[in-house]
Amino acid sequence: MTTPTAIGQIALPVHDVDRATAFYRDVLGLRFLFSAPPGLAFFDCGGVRLMLSRPEGVPAGNGSVLYYRVDNLDASYARLKAAGATEREAPHMVARLPDHELWMAVFEDGECNVLGLMEERR
Repeated sequence: MTTPTAIGQIALPVHDVDRATAFYRDVLGLRFLFSAPPGLAFFDCGGVRLMLSRPEGVPAGNGSVLYYRVDNLDASYARLKAAGATEREAPHMVARLPDHELWMAVFEDGECNVLGLMEERR
């Protein structure tokens, strides 16, 4: 038996695929890959594919929190806020580790899903 080596795709249930597509493409800035019927949209995030879809047995907004790595949390936070994303938590330090600090900010995507931005500051 082989063990998984990486995440290939994450499915995120949303109520309105068009609205969520606009958020992930235009506000968050993920690279849009393609759409497929019925109501699917796919994005690339550093080699991991994000699939937006209508709920199938899992209510929208009750999925896992996705944390996106960014190089400059303050600039990313300002860009998302200016683009109209709903803020939950402003940038703040989460942990001071031996070789870096972990900083995060938290937003909602308009579909009741929570997403985090994270930066490892050295």
